[in-house]
Amino acid sequence: MDTITVNGKQIDFLSGETVLAAVQRAGVFIPTLCHDERVTPYASCGVCVVELEGSPRLVRACSTMVAAGQSILTDSPRALATRKAALALLLSDHRGDCRPPCVEACPGKTDCQGYVGLLANGEYMEALTLIKERLPLPASIGRVCPRPCETACRRKLVEEPISIAQLKYHIADHDLRSGAYLPEVATDSGKKVAIIGGGPGGLTAAFFLRKQGHQVDVLDMMPEMGGMLRYGIPEYRLPKKVLAEEIALIAKMGVHMRNNVRLGTDMTLDGLAQTYDAVVIAIGAWKSIGMRIPGENLQGVDGGIDFLRRVHFEKVDLTGKRVAIVGGGNTAMDACRTAVRLNAAHVYTVYRRTKAEMPADAIEIEEAEEEGVIFKYLANPLEILGENGIVKRISLQKMRLGEPDASGRRSPVPIEGDIEIMDVDLVIMAIGQQNDNTGLDGLSLTKRGTIAADETSFRTSIEKIFAIGDATNRGADIAITAIGEARMAAGVIGSFLEGEMLPYRAPVLVKREDLTESDFADREKAARVKMRHRSAKERRSGFSEVNLGYSAEEAKREASRCLECGCLDYFECKLLDYVNRYGVKPVYPGEARKYAVSDEHPYITRNMEKCVLCGLCVRICEEVVGVAALGLVNRGFSTVVAPEMRRPLKETSCISCGMCVSLCPTGALLEKTAQKPVPVREELTKTACNLCEARCGIIMATRGDLHLRNLPVEGGLLCEKGRFAFLNGETSDKQEAPPEWIVRASSGKGSSRT
Repeated sequence: MDTITVNGKQIDFLSGETVLAAVQRAGVFIPTLCHDERVTPYASCGVCVVELEGSPRLVRACSTMVAAGQSILTDSPRALATRKAALALLLSDHRGDCRPPCVEACPGKTDCQGYVGLLANGEYMEALTLIKERLPLPASIGRVCPRPCETACRRKLVEEPISIAQLKYHIADHDLRSGAYLPEVATDSGKKVAIIGGGPGGLTAAFFLRKQGHQVDVLDMMPEMGGMLRYGIPEYRLPKKVLAEEIALIAKMGVHMRNNVRLGTDMTLDGLAQTYDAVVIAIGAWKSIGMRIPGENLQGVDGGIDFLRRVHFEKVDLTGKRVAIVGGGNTAMDACRTAVRLNAAHVYTVYRRTKAEMPADAIEIEEAEEEGVIFKYLANPLEILGENGIVKRISLQKMRLGEPDASGRRSPVPIEGDIEIMDVDLVIMAIGQQNDNTGLDGLSLTKRGTIAADETSFRTSIEKIFAIGDATNRGADIAITAIGEARMAAGVIGSFLEGEMLPYRAPVLVKREDLTESDFADREKAARVKMRHRSAKERRSGFSEVNLGYSAEEAKREASRCLECGCLDYFECKLLDYVNRYGVKPVYPGEARKYAVSDEHPYITRNMEKCVLCGLCVRICEEVVGVAALGLVNRGFSTVVAPEMRRPLKETSCISCGMCVSLCPTGALLEKTAQKPVPVREELTKTACNLCEARCGIIMATRGDLHLRNLPVEGGLLCEKGRFAFLNGETSDKQEAPPEWIVRASSGKGSSRT
């Protein structure tokens, strides 16, 4: 047998083989978007280019015949540069959302679309498993997260966003009640990791590092684990029983937890670095930021998180007291609503801008107003006044709004001479948090006093020591941001422990930012399902959880409102796979083709904005199936795949075999499903169709109890029944003869038999 050389290694080849076939048979990867062995080579995509040594030009592996003595380089610099350019060109005219806006807006990259869709289909365990691929504390975070996912949700272009966070904790609560899912833990790696800090970031890092098989010790200065979730979030928002149950699940995985140990007192970074293979600093930001005004050291002045922590540990009674909270964020809302529950006579929230500019959640502001909190807008503290060292009054400068600042919010400007003096007994400063850097000797810090950590590797200035969360770089942020960093850092640290550290690289994704209300004008309006909650009167009298949860029916109804913005072919898209494999970005801006989505066919949806004109659908239909229901219309940039005579596909000679969908590499053609569609990783089971005597091979794609689709085996074919009959509940039939085209095609190019 003759041989060729591929990347310096000799391999055999068969007579009549293409370079692509010979190289792939030898186990060497060459990407292609437009080739299938059953159809004539088309060479349209240009991504299978390889270099023939001695040849002045690159060749396309799918259409070049192999010859004895050839020396082929599949990934030479020339081949890679051309391949990347071809992919970038294809990407520039591929319109859609690889991932939905909700996922992209979530700092933790939780698969909102996935778990909401699974919930809509009744798949609680699958939804929970999907959530925990990104987030180990969903019952807790679902209750307290400010929900950037919902801000980005496109359902607001129809009426209101999906209640994503509430659905998340509905799923997690169901799990806690019904047995509690535990992920598999890999075989013991022999490596040890210390995590300093048992808050959301530290616990998340522990969860993912333990999953990798490492010994993990979480060391925390407080009496119990949970960090700010335990000591900075009031009970009425997050019952500590829920948090404790989720932390117990992490401990059950084999994570060791030690409390009441403080960095700089009970342990040092140097000592930990000598004992462990890696150290993760996740200490959070536990110091309240002062206002830098006269009087803030008086008795009766407290920081926002200091006040909330004191309420956790002590019996605080504010009966008859006048309390002023300064700030407009969620910590300020937690403090003012807590003061109400502690029987304060008057509770004021002082904020220097208007209600429209407040960063706190709208629902927190609304419920605080219902509970009797008085909001003093366009007011800024000038001085805290006291007698005998005790707070008595606060002086407020009245403000007006000027021009927008760097955040986009209009800057408050003092109104000269307009001062208000207000009697108070307690002032709570809730304007931000900062690090306590005790014990961080030797670490490089930023100008802000936070730990300087590389944003892709999370490494600090000391070998083996990594840092995440509020204590690093930009400082305090929401809990899900720390959780997202922790998961990414766990992946990087895992590679470091294996001997080659691989920094985190964000995936390249196609996104749409041009959609408006008019694009969803045809959608039926469905009101958001409001979660039941306690009345303001009930809320004021104690710390019982405000929200009362969804019923299963309410949750399913709310989840069913999801528009499924993200591509349903996300986990199978070859273009996306290759773009990220080769680090390609869309660098060719310009006009993009625009087409309406067509779903008139009973089984197939067509979205030509995602089509890269590979021609596979056209060729398989004509050359193998023998129908030619699809063709290429127009020329040049205007070329599009369309049904014959531009008729609806269901009115053509299409026989609904679905072969066009099976070969589409980009999700331009998709199968319809029997349930609410949702992009998920499928579980594939090889079996045989029993609807006729041909017994064609089938790959059954499922997730949990969902039967998602039937696919032909590699190189095989399926008729309409084998491909789509399950959608109608058809599972068996008389042993009739197979369709004539299946017999003809199977005897020619490829076989559909198992």
